[in-house]
Amino acid sequence: MSYAETLIPPRPAPAETTRQVTGARIAGYGLLAIWAILGISLLAMVITGWDPEKFARYGPRYLHGLFTTLTLVAVSFTCGAVLSLPLAFARLSKNPVLNGLAYCYVYVFRGTPLLAQLFLVYYGLGTFRPQLEAVGLWWFFRDAWYCGLFAMTINTAAYQAEILRGAIQSVPHGQIEAAAALGLHKVIAFRKIILPQALIVALRPYGNEIVLLVKGSAVVAIITVLDLMGETRYAFSRTFDYQTYLWAAIFYLAIVETLRHVWGWIERRLTRHLKR
Repeated sequence: MSYAETLIPPRPAPAETTRQVTGARIAGYGLLAIWAILGISLLAMVITGWDPEKFARYGPRYLHGLFTTLTLVAVSFTCGAVLSLPLAFARLSKNPVLNGLAYCYVYVFRGTPLLAQLFLVYYGLGTFRPQLEAVGLWWFFRDAWYCGLFAMTINTAAYQAEILRGAIQSVPHGQIEAAAALGLHKVIAFRKIILPQALIVALRPYGNEIVLLVKGSAVVAIITVLDLMGETRYAFSRTFDYQTYLWAAIFYLAIVETLRHVWGWIERRLTRHLKR
């Protein structure tokens, strides 16, 4: 065997490739059949246990909780994206102080649970009421909704900062050298050349992060925020019917699936020039 043959692995035989494709297809069909059976079973269970009175009574509360959840996720994700910009720049900085501070922030908020961070904000900062009143911030931290928003924002900012840092570093250094050769200012080169390419790379991780944020937002119900899970807990405390949580699961699944398809459409739209 020559040296070139050791570097380039041999192509699989056509029959072997056909068997692999057939096996993958059969596995996909099997998985689809399992999901279909589970979906039919779930639908049958919901229909047989349908209670129109409970649906009419608690349906509006579920819709209110759904709106609260979507608002929390949208606002915290946007604020986290804004906060992640300086964090990502600090992580890329050659200044050891800035880099170290940003690294500590990302390390702490990615390494601890969102629930613990929520408790520290809601219960921990409440012990500093005189100091917060002195600076005029007590109105913010005395409200459970704002505490949940703040905890979710600082949590997702750490993840988004790492996503953006990795995406920026993935852009070939030759792009920066080419921009410098053309005499472009660093800010313009970053805004016009580096950032658009980095955002395309970060698009899918951003989609994963917003999905995780939707599912993680359920923890704010513990601090009395009446989001989707909070309204579900309220309905269960009045009815003791397990289907209240089943409806919540269906709502969360619908949100995630909608986001997944919308994000996939956005990704295909923005990367259509790369597939030609």
